[in-house]
This record gives sequence, structure tokens and C-alpha cells, in this order.
Amino acid sequence: MLLTLVLSCFTGCRKETNDSLESLSLEESRTEEKRTGEVQGQVVINEPEETKEEGSESIFVYMCGAVQIPGVYEIDNGARVYEAIALAGGMREDAAEAYVNQAKVLSDGEQIYIPTEEEVRQGNAEIFPEGDKSAGGTDNGKVNINTASEEELTTLTGIGNTRAKSIVEYRETNGGFQTIEDLMKVDGIKEGVFEKIKDSITVNTGS
Repeated sequence: MLLTLVLSCFTGCRKETNDSLESLSLEESRTEEKRTGEVQGQVVINEPEETKEEGSESIFVYMCGAVQIPGVYEIDNGARVYEAIALAGGMREDAAEAYVNQAKVLSDGEQIYIPTEEEVRQGNAEIFPEGDKSAGGTDNGKVNINTASEEELTTLTGIGNTRAKSIVEYRETNGGFQTIEDLMKVDGIKEGVFEKIKDSITVNTGS
């Protein structure tokens, strides 16, 4: 009888131990499943979307004229002329550095021409592109020589600061230009220069 009681107690303890172990194992399994589910859920919820960084676009500009290495260059959007000049190896020794607005912001597809000092002296310097023009100085894409500012006039081929000033002085003294051919009455503007710009100028709106 005593032996039976001992065996009964031993069997009961072992069963209780096994039940506890099974319960603990089940609890751990549930906890692991819950943790895995939370991690997986977090990955799905917080998965970052690929976004394009603003301001990362690049543009292409054509550098030509008196630069060391003329050509098409890729440059950051918002870059300025002086940065494009640096990409082209810098200006040549004969470049008319002061003739170019190096602080100007570049635009895609723009052509930047660096003239030489000799071209400036001969009045053959060209600027690409023509540059910004206000509504008062341009008509249908042409420069109105009766209303354009000196800065706007210098966007014309062969018209530097001195000639632009002479144009303004002439129209103020003579009441403006009646025809585009009257531009040749201005000191320093001869037929050769006029022929280069006649298709880019006007004297009246809509002309």
C-alpha cells in the first residue's frame, strides 16, 4: 500500500511537470509567432518608397568660342556660366572675359559663346543665347531699337556696351528710329553690322 502511494505521487508529479513544460513551450511558441508577425507587419508598413531627390537633375550646355575645350557638357541644374567655363577648361588667353556675364544661371540646351578681344574690337562678338529681354524692349521676339535698354541691345550680334549706349543717345536726341535702316546713322554701326542684325530688330510693335 505504501509502495502504491509512492508510485501514485511520483506519477502525478511527473504528469504535472510535463503539463507545465508543454504549457511553457506553447506560450513561447505563441510569443515567437506574435513577435514575428509584428516584425513582418512593421516591415510592410514602414517599407520606404523610392523617391527622386529634388534638384538632382542635370542639364546640357554647349560651350564654344574662346574656351580651352569646346563641346557639350553635362552640369547640375541651376549652375552658372562660370561653372560651365571651368568644365570647358577655362577661357583662352585671348578671351574677352569681361564681355561675358559669368554669373548668369544656365538653362538646358543653352549655347554659351565666349568671344575674343579681337572680335569685340571689330564689333563681331556674338552672344549665345541672346539673353533675357523685358516686354518693353522686344516685339515678337525681335529687339525694338526704339525701346530696348542698353543691356537688351547688347544681346544683338556686334553690339557691345559702347554701341548700345550710342543707340540710346541717338534715339533720345533724334526722337527715335523711323526705320531699322536708320540704325546705320549711329556712329560705329555700318552696313556689315546692320546686315547681321537686321532680321533681329524692329522699330514698331508687330513690325
